[in-house]
Amino acid sequence: MIDGDLIFDKWKNKGYIRKNLDHMLQNKRVFSLILVAALVGLSSWGFLVHRTINQISIYNLPEPLRSFFHKDKANLIYNSVRPDIRRNTDKTEGSKHFIDLEKFGPNAVNNMPMDWATAVKKYSEDTLKEFGWGPYNAIMQLNNLTKAFKSGNADSIYFYAADLAHYIGDLHVPLHTTDNHDGQLTGQKGMHALWESTIPELTIQQYMLYNNHKATYIKDPAAALWADVRKAHALLPAMFAIEREVTIQFTPETKYRMQMRYGKETKTYTKQFAEAYAKALGQTINGQLIASANMVTDFWYTAWVNAGKPALATSRDLNTDLDMELKSFKSNGLIKDGLLISKKSKPED
Repeated sequence: MIDGDLIFDKWKNKGYIRKNLDHMLQNKRVFSLILVAALVGLSSWGFLVHRTINQISIYNLPEPLRSFFHKDKANLIYNSVRPDIRRNTDKTEGSKHFIDLEKFGPNAVNNMPMDWATAVKKYSEDTLKEFGWGPYNAIMQLNNLTKAFKSGNADSIYFYAADLAHYIGDLHVPLHTTDNHDGQLTGQKGMHALWESTIPELTIQQYMLYNNHKATYIKDPAAALWADVRKAHALLPAMFAIEREVTIQFTPETKYRMQMRYGKETKTYTKQFAEAYAKALGQTINGQLIASANMVTDFWYTAWVNAGKPALATSRDLNTDLDMELKSFKSNGLIKDGLLISKKSKPED
C-alpha cells in the first residue's frame, strides 16, 4: 500500500502546494518550462480538458463542498495536470495513469479483480506496475482524499482532490485502457494526442459542458470506476475504424504536416484532418469529458461523506463570483462569458 501522507509531505516540502504555486505561476518563464516538460511526454487528456473537468466538477457539488472547493478553484484547476508533470521526474508515476487491458489476458476488461490485493495475488505487483494499474491507483487516491478530509488540512484536501481528478480523467480516455495506446499497433500512430488534445482544443467551443449532474454517493467506488473503464474501452474499435474511414478522404500530404516541436521536426495531423475526424466522431469526446467530470464530482463527494461530512471553512456568503459562474454554467455559457479558466492565457491572481 502506498503511504499517501508521505507523498503529500514530499510535495509539500518541495513547495508544490498552493502557497508556492501562486509565486511559481507569476514567473512566466518557469511556468512555460513546466508546460514544455509536461507536454514532451505522451500523457493524458491535454491541459485544456483536465482543467475543464476540474472546474465543472466543482459546480456539480452540493454545499458546503462546492464553496470550499470554489474558494481555491485556481489551485484545483491548475494543479489538475500535476501528475503529468510528475512523470518527468518520477519513474513510478507513469503506470498510474493507464491500464493495458490486453496484457492481462482474454476478456480482462470484464474479468480483472476490482480490488488491489486480489489483483496483486493474481498477476503480481510488478506485472501490474509494468502494464498499468490506473483503476487501483485511483481508488488509493480516493482513500487518501478521505483521510485528508478527516484531517481537516485544507492543503492536503486540495492536493489529493486534484490528483484524484486527474487519474479519473485519464481512465475515461479509451486509449488509456489499451496497449494500442497511440494507434502504433494498427498503423495509426499519433491517435493519442489527436483524440485527447488536438480535437478538444479545436472544438471545445462546440461542447455541452452542462449536463445537470448532481453529486451522488458511490457505495462501491471500485465497481463504478471499472464500469466506466469498460465503457471507455468499448469505444476503441469505432475510434480506430472511423480514423481509417476518414483517412480515405485525404492524401498523405493533406492528412499530415511537419512541424518543429522542442527543436525536433515531428509529423502530426493537419487541422483539416483533425476537424474531419472530430466531425465523424460526433459527441464521443464531449461525452467522455462529461463522464469524467461526473465521476470526479461523485468521488469528491463520496470521500467527504466517508470522512463523516466534516465542517469546511467557506466564504459562501461573500462569494458572488460563484453565483455568476453557476448561472453561466447552467446556460452552457462558460466559454462565451470568458469564465472557463482552462481557456485563459494565464492564471488569475
